[in-house]
Amino acid sequence: MVVRPMSEIGFRIRQERKRLGYSQREMGLLGGVAVNAQGKYESGERVPKADYLVALASVGVDVLYVLTNKRSSGVTAENALNKITHAEPPDALFVEVQHAVRHFLLKIEELSTTYQVNGKATQPYVCATPTPLPT
Repeated sequence: MVVRPMSEIGFRIRQERKRLGYSQREMGLLGGVAVNAQGKYESGERVPKADYLVALASVGVDVLYVLTNKRSSGVTAENALNKITHAEPPDALFVEVQHAVRHFLLKIEELSTTYQVNGKATQPYVCATPTPLPT
């Protein structure tokens, strides 16, 4: 198991905030946290929770990059709609989405148990096992 310092994620959160042109206050509001929490996320003093990351994803933050240092493929809404409309067979796309969602949830769970904050291991965050979607 790899232990990553929170400062790596904090640095990438700050990069995404600056890329999108938000202040710490604005980014905190968008993520549903106070400005001091935003600052602590960026400095690596605190671990961001999944609901914060989901809220930021909805305003354009590349959460894959924040968590893994790998940029997402840059799928646009138009490309996604086109893919849904022209999927052959339609079920193939939904299976792909299911796998992506499962991978995301497992990665969040894994990452939430592998960070150190100020040299101390964080308390493990227990993520409920997602209910399998019908195939």
